[in-house]
Amino acid sequence: MSTTNDDKDTGKDGEKSAPPATPADVISQTSHTTTIGGRRLKYTATTGRIILKAEDEKEGEKPKAAIFFVAYTLDRPEDVSETEHLSARPVTYAFNGGPGSSSVWLHLGVLGPRRVVLEQDGHPLPPPYRLVDNDFGLLDKTDLVFIDPVTTGFSRAVPGEKDKQFHGFKPDIESVGDFIHLYTSRYHRWASPKFLIGESYGTTRSAGLSGYLQERHGLYLNGIALISVVLNFMTLAFDPGNDLPYILFLPTYAATAHYHKRLGDELQADMGRTLAEAEAFALGPYATALMQGDALPPDDRAAIIADLSRYTGLSPRYIESTNLRINIFRFVKELLREERRTVGRLDSRYTGIDRNAAGEVNEYDPSYALIQGPYAAMLNDYIRRELKFESDLPYEILSGRVRPWSFEENQNSYLNVGETLRKAMSMNPHLKVFVANGYYDLATPYLATRYTFNHLELDEGLRKNITMTYYEAGHMMYIHDPSLAQLKKDLDQFLDESH
Repeated sequence: MSTTNDDKDTGKDGEKSAPPATPADVISQTSHTTTIGGRRLKYTATTGRIILKAEDEKEGEKPKAAIFFVAYTLDRPEDVSETEHLSARPVTYAFNGGPGSSSVWLHLGVLGPRRVVLEQDGHPLPPPYRLVDNDFGLLDKTDLVFIDPVTTGFSRAVPGEKDKQFHGFKPDIESVGDFIHLYTSRYHRWASPKFLIGESYGTTRSAGLSGYLQERHGLYLNGIALISVVLNFMTLAFDPGNDLPYILFLPTYAATAHYHKRLGDELQADMGRTLAEAEAFALGPYATALMQGDALPPDDRAAIIADLSRYTGLSPRYIESTNLRINIFRFVKELLREERRTVGRLDSRYTGIDRNAAGEVNEYDPSYALIQGPYAAMLNDYIRRELKFESDLPYEILSGRVRPWSFEENQNSYLNVGETLRKAMSMNPHLKVFVANGYYDLATPYLATRYTFNHLELDEGLRKNITMTYYEAGHMMYIHDPSLAQLKKDLDQFLDESH
């Protein structure tokens, strides 16, 4: 394992010491076995940091960043040539979002050969935590490459460069896309079927990459799996004058209220029917009412307040005070206020306890607090003990150091990469898209995702390339065992049908 010298100290008597070593790749390879679906698999794990370089007119290739990754490659059968093996095996590039998140969640939650053990419903067991072989992983279907963007995981800018230059929509797309190009070339995967799997802001990145990889590198994808989606930020931004989020979050408010038994008997009887009613109300009478603004007649306003109370479990008085517009950060505090509990944003099934019940918003997201400890501990242990990679850097699980995140290309507008995805699918009509939604996801609600895809203006002949799925869990639906099992089946089918 090689190391680099990041110091720039001077020597004795003010003499300059030798210049710092050129940043170099640091790679560890280990051999493993796992079992998926009763099939014993031998695979190689490649863990490390690859130096990403940029072309510089004066300096030639200039190191910019060290990108940390973990790759899993199924070992080649003895009777198959390397060329035949790699061209037959798909390769999937996976990452999470944030911005500022490492790939730990997809890595140790659903896709990789090892996963964190939680309770069946996603609650953590007491520490110390443990990993088990992941019978729901995807290594039986595809090789896997987990990527940590700069300032997440162990990825950093090289000495002399600043992490900040990577902290924005466009530079993030470019750096991750250039890494994918580099890995594809270096590990001879150009002839392989190629996929992306992104979660949360990772879906934003995936859609952006669908265009960047095609147009910059000529790298056409077979498929993209989007888990807990945000492509059009207008659907999530609770800004004055933007009524869209209030409409699109409403069915998820209803699902949350249903889970916590805050609805009337009729709506508590059948969640599927309740959500269908809530969707129809949200896209019909509620949307019409909000479009009228202050011109809404008093009788119509009273009727809308009554229906909002019925579907959300909130009091009519509270809804009146919000001007019929229920912000998600207020909702998670208000729903169970009488019980002195809050509900989660990433997964509204989970509840938290604030210091008092009088605040406007919650102190923390209880659904993130429940998973942070197990995933952080197991990732740090796993990388060092099983994958044999050592670093004294802190592994940035979900870092605030990337903020403020730059959207400078979208000043005075909302980022919408749906158009990038539409164009990529039009240029590459074989590109398939899989979309996974959690009913209890208050970060990227399912109706916002459906709205986005219904407004791509995608050619009718290409709409069959989109698969939309739903799970009775939250943003990270795979922490719920029944949803994990279903997600595995759905992803297997998607991969099989996309190459």
